[in-house]
Amino acid sequence: MSCHKSYITTPIYYVNDVAHIGHAYTTIIADSLARYARLIGQETFFLTGTDEHGQKIEESAKKRGKETKAYADEISATFRNLWDEFDISYDKFIRTTDEDHKKGVQKAFTKMFENGDIYKDTYKGHYCISCETFFPELQLVDGEFCPDCGKHTSVVEEESYFFKLSNYQDRLLDWYRENPECILPKSKRNEVIRFVEGGLNDLSITRTSFDWGVKLPESFNDPKHVMYVWLDALMNYVTALGYGTDDANMDFWPARVHLIGKDILRFHAIYWPAFLMSLDLPLPKHIGAHGWWTRNGEKMSKSKGNVVNPKEVADAYGLENFRYFMLREVPFGGDGDFSQTALIDRINSDLGNDLGNLLNRLIGMSGKYFEGRVASDLVEKYYQEELDEVNSSLAKLEPLLFELQLHRYLEELWRPLGVANRAIDKYQPWTMIKEGKSEETMALNGLIATILAKVSLMLHAFMPKTTDIIAQALGFEITPESFEKIIRNNEFLAPFVTQKREPLFPRIEAPLLEEVKREEKPKPTPKKEKKEQKESEGIALIGIDQFFETSLKIGTIVSGEEVPKSKKLLLLQVDIGEETPRQVVAGIKEWYSAEELIGTQVCVVANLKPAKLMGLKSEGMLLAAKDAEGLSLIRPEKPKTVGTSIS
Repeated sequence: MSCHKSYITTPIYYVNDVAHIGHAYTTIIADSLARYARLIGQETFFLTGTDEHGQKIEESAKKRGKETKAYADEISATFRNLWDEFDISYDKFIRTTDEDHKKGVQKAFTKMFENGDIYKDTYKGHYCISCETFFPELQLVDGEFCPDCGKHTSVVEEESYFFKLSNYQDRLLDWYRENPECILPKSKRNEVIRFVEGGLNDLSITRTSFDWGVKLPESFNDPKHVMYVWLDALMNYVTALGYGTDDANMDFWPARVHLIGKDILRFHAIYWPAFLMSLDLPLPKHIGAHGWWTRNGEKMSKSKGNVVNPKEVADAYGLENFRYFMLREVPFGGDGDFSQTALIDRINSDLGNDLGNLLNRLIGMSGKYFEGRVASDLVEKYYQEELDEVNSSLAKLEPLLFELQLHRYLEELWRPLGVANRAIDKYQPWTMIKEGKSEETMALNGLIATILAKVSLMLHAFMPKTTDIIAQALGFEITPESFEKIIRNNEFLAPFVTQKREPLFPRIEAPLLEEVKREEKPKPTPKKEKKEQKESEGIALIGIDQFFETSLKIGTIVSGEEVPKSKKLLLLQVDIGEETPRQVVAGIKEWYSAEELIGTQVCVVANLKPAKLMGLKSEGMLLAAKDAEGLSLIRPEKPKTVGTSIS
């Protein structure tokens, strides 16, 4: 892939249900990356679409009394229509029922076979229809339930073609180690490495127990087999570019970013690169796995009636406000929580007070003192220090974007707005005008306009329509050419005249959507417990059984960062030997930085109920001791295996 080309993808969404907030989150991130790539002058291809094959789709259609293709058509259309309503700037919407896609998958199967990576055998194992995956018995919960979704598995024995995944274990580990940013966030890369180091089994890649899928190439003369839905689905990233048909857009490959949810990380970070290696195709630059969303601290489910409908939220609060909230609210890779309170706070504070009000102040000052005229030719003469601070912040942004640190990108982007608002309060243009300092006052207006122009350009990928309005008010258009001039070359705006306009972000005083009523659970009747009291020390004694109800484990901190707007909290990912690291929010920022903790071992209370701190889910607690000299984490004297129990 040329450095002047960017290929951005979402996962293709499974058509067993309609789009929810998680789908919207992934797609909005991808759309923002694609819009930014275009703005900086890169030729960009943005792919999304739907995954329509497999036993689960066949069964969902039967339950609804519909023909399978008609059912897939119907659900696929709901995704495409929503993305069109959300003004998602995709270049292609692929469906795995497209004929060109099927041809590409069949070509890939043939090439893998010719390369000696596919063989025929019989498979017997526990199969989860919901996840479309076989699981070894050791991985099952209680010997029968899927370790991923918790649903019942069935023992299936059938003839199958296998992909020699085991042959690629060492090559995969080399790729992960030689490309430390191939999987983002990096804690997810560590998780994948641990899994692969545990050993890879060959992968069953065909099924004979159902028909709804891509058939094997005719040359195999084996019509009862259809391809494994994950082989079929993953190939979409190259068949969309013409692989297997005309190769028309294959010069966009490899992908700059594959965006996915963390639940499908293994398929994308292990199976997909192994398939690509077998096909002699380059590997993607980044695979970004984001977390899940809850609502008001609770897991979303249809039974609770608390699933967030992204269209309802966007219609009520404004699509671009919703986009900003989703990308600013939660660190990429962590789980996020949707609440109307948090959304309203972002709109009123970040967007209304910081951004919208700054434009209003510029319009008001220029109208009052200069009949609306704004010129920037003397900004450097009077306000070079502020300009330097602004440009320093903006220089940090682009790397953050393509490392998928979107919340940090937006946090850093808001610093220039702070510079502008503080400058107005510091220099007091109303006083300067009275003192006859009209030149300094005009230069201050020019500074504010310059900052607003720069912020609008850097925010455009996230809030395109809002920033177009701001740019229009400042007398310019947001284009790759204006980006080059104002951001890259630090040129100033041409003189312009402001006009009064309605506030961009009217204040919201109360939730605009009806909240789901929570069922009040009956409080359990407290049991009478006899407690012995050690009167001399005032310590309540407990039995040994009570002590062992607490699960204490050794963990290693694999990543960490500061929690925005908090003086005390760090957001840590802690490996305690489970499939994925635990997210722990710890109030230790006064004594430790996130960077110095990475790689260190800690003692974790592992069976606490998850709690919410500043909207972030915390799944454990670190043990520490605090006295007059400060706080110290309790740590093992010598390194121990993660997950080791403390007793």
